[in-house]
Amino acid sequence: MKRVLLLLMATTACAGAQSRPAPHMIQYSELAALPAPAADERLAYGENALQFGELRLPPNFASARAHSVPVVVLIHGGCWRAAYDLRHNAPLAAAIAKEGYAVWTIEYRRLGDEGGGWPGTFSDAAAGVDYVRTLAASHAALDTGRVVIAGHSAGGQLALWIASRRTGEVGSPSLGAAPLAVKGVVSLAGITDMAAYGAAPGGCNSSVTPLMGGVRAEVAARYAAVSPIERGKLSVPVHMVHGVADPIVPIAQSESYAAATGAVVHRVEGAGHFDVVAPIGEAFVAVIGAIRAIVPVTETTKQQQP
Repeated sequence: MKRVLLLLMATTACAGAQSRPAPHMIQYSELAALPAPAADERLAYGENALQFGELRLPPNFASARAHSVPVVVLIHGGCWRAAYDLRHNAPLAAAIAKEGYAVWTIEYRRLGDEGGGWPGTFSDAAAGVDYVRTLAASHAALDTGRVVIAGHSAGGQLALWIASRRTGEVGSPSLGAAPLAVKGVVSLAGITDMAAYGAAPGGCNSSVTPLMGGVRAEVAARYAAVSPIERGKLSVPVHMVHGVADPIVPIAQSESYAAATGAVVHRVEGAGHFDVVAPIGEAFVAVIGAIRAIVPVTETTKQQQP
């Protein structure tokens, strides 16, 4: 905890964020210990107890004009497993909200939850993103025309897939109305090639086969439906923030996807897997920069820094 406090004192969010004083890869335990204010609202997007999201609003939201506040939908990672929930993304969500964005962080059923895996994990995440339209009906300042999906690790896979959906697509686990149109995707150490990742050794890697209900040779249509590398180039910008020293999802996952699709990769030297979702240091500067490159904010919605 002492190390976490020192890191927080040494850096601030975005405008004034500096490199950490010494190389140090953030660990999950440190990330979970970072303080974050409670969400402004917790809202259900479905009937299951895990079909909900947390909404955080920018400081000047109450005075914002109608349809003037851009939205970041944040999808947490954790190997698609029930052991990891949206709480460890709370510090990042709060920091992004301070930069002038409304942040909708979604929860979804995962491996170990009843209904998790194929197709429930995917249909939940898609429904959570599409719920932004419902949020806008009761929060008039939200701009559904300026939505960015950001996802970390397994959440990066979900974000890239969700942005690739097409209405009436055969074999898609997405349910309901037409997919919400988004302006772009920010993948944070995202898993882009599910077959290759699942075939490699590693604890997180071993989640792919149970998630999909088989290896690619057994359920090829499922992989083709949701694996980002198999979905091809998106029609919207994709920015990928990835720590060069990431031991859980190698940066090759982002670089190979970018080579195939033209996505922009933001390499963060010395950073590991969780640096990209910690609202401190160089990685956070890269994350906010990537979001701003897709959808900038105005000073009316951004908190004024002292």
